[in-house]
Amino acid sequence: MTDSADSPSFRLAYVPGVTPAKWARTWQERLPDVPLVLLQATSAEAPGMLREGTADAAFVRLPVDRTVFSAIPLYTETTVVVVPKDHLITAADEVTLDDLADEVVVHPLDDVLDWERLPGEPAFERPATTADAIELVAANIGVLVVPQSLARLHHRRDLTYRTLVDAPQSGVALAWPEDATTDLVEDFIGIVRGRTVNSTRGRDRQPSAEPKAERSRQKTGGAPRKAAPGGAGRGRTGGAKGGGAKGGGAKAGGRRGTGGKPRRRS
Repeated sequence: MTDSADSPSFRLAYVPGVTPAKWARTWQERLPDVPLVLLQATSAEAPGMLREGTADAAFVRLPVDRTVFSAIPLYTETTVVVVPKDHLITAADEVTLDDLADEVVVHPLDDVLDWERLPGEPAFERPATTADAIELVAANIGVLVVPQSLARLHHRRDLTYRTLVDAPQSGVALAWPEDATTDLVEDFIGIVRGRTVNSTRGRDRQPSAEPKAERSRQKTGGAPRKAAPGGAGRGRTGGAKGGGAKGGGAKAGGRRGTGGKPRRRS
């Protein structure tokens, strides 16, 4: 494993639609002395940044080249169709690809879905980006099929979206170069996988809890008291000695408390 001391910071790339904020907050809490540098990248750029060493790890869209990168799949997104708010498709909660058969479907060059066959009618030209495609939908030129996170990223008041139940889906993963699995990469993997700071894979684990005897010595200022032989029954109260004849035990009370009358003296 490469020594992470060579890296003064951890550089994390992420593609559109991925929000790394919650993981970044955990990183800052656990490794406050190691800056986390967030790098925005397109889906096409992210693998190149990992190959060139511009980023130590990246949130990418699957698939990735598994001969070069290690990857941990995180989740698969719902696919939606983006339409104007007054479009007929909005009458349903969910639609299918057949419902798009007569629609002009805008297909941007940065599309992240793996299509075997594009639905609907092709637009006159392909816009360069998803952002450009959103503008065309707003102009009533067509509809757009994207992962739900991209629909939210490019939200407009005049547009809405509906779930497309039978379309390809996009998976998101954490990836890094297989031959560059540094300690800092392992730290970030632990954060993404939800490991606690005391995990066996963590680097900054908290000291383990002190033994009970040690805590007892610190509280009382001396060695912990040992239990007397024979247990609590040897104590001053309620013990065998205190319950004998001299202590008002069974023998002393045997003539009384039986329910009968006391004997007369002769």
